[in-house]
Amino acid sequence: MNKPIIDAHIHLDMYEDIDGMRIVKELEKYGVESLISVSQHLSSAHKNLTLAQLDGRIKPAFGFHPEQAIPKDSEIADLQHFIDKYINEMIAVGEVGLPYYLRQEQKNIPLEPYLEILQLFIQQAVAFDKPIVLHAVYDDAPLVCELLEKYSYNKAHFHWFKGDQKTTERMISNGYFISITPDILYEVEIQQLAKQYPLSQLMVETDGPWPFEGPFKEQMTHPKMIHESIRKIAELKRMDIEEVYLVLYENTKRFYSL
Repeated sequence: MNKPIIDAHIHLDMYEDIDGMRIVKELEKYGVESLISVSQHLSSAHKNLTLAQLDGRIKPAFGFHPEQAIPKDSEIADLQHFIDKYINEMIAVGEVGLPYYLRQEQKNIPLEPYLEILQLFIQQAVAFDKPIVLHAVYDDAPLVCELLEKYSYNKAHFHWFKGDQKTTERMISNGYFISITPDILYEVEIQQLAKQYPLSQLMVETDGPWPFEGPFKEQMTHPKMIHESIRKIAELKRMDIEEVYLVLYENTKRFYSL
């Protein structure tokens, strides 16, 4: 029987309804205790709230995903008001961050408006003492670290993090968490990161419905894949798999106050 797991980062609202229903139906079968379902924008937050109200194992986070065009000020204000209203139902602020991949495609996109929006959400996380779920990779990660340090806030979860050695060491020192996706089975960069990052600051995620390659090629991304990720983490760290299961599970419960 599979040990209990928590998917620390999934976009459950972005699945086709039939696929999302299948995932929820199969949670118990695969030992999935909870899903941290992050939001893209206000309508996404509404849907995640509805999903959470239908099944208590779904834990919603509300935020604005940075890999999209800057919204109107009124849209961000409406989202922040939504967070204020449903703060007791919200597990975290997220997903928020900076648009690294979007700026690779569109070099003329200004970064400053995204930094301003991110700062608003960090302020809100600080005010409510809620974890913040961050999309910040490579050159963007140090900028996000600076903002977090400005507010002396360390309840930070960098999902699917990728970055240089100096930034990785800085994040470890600051007590930030990262989460590992199923691409650990075939991506050397992620394997090296998992080896270096302390187990005490790790979680596991799928980022579904984002698809994966390797042994998961052409499969619907499902939280059950996390079991394979954990086996790989245990192998890379040369640790007992039962201990790795337990530490990852307890990390996530403690970080998200589950």
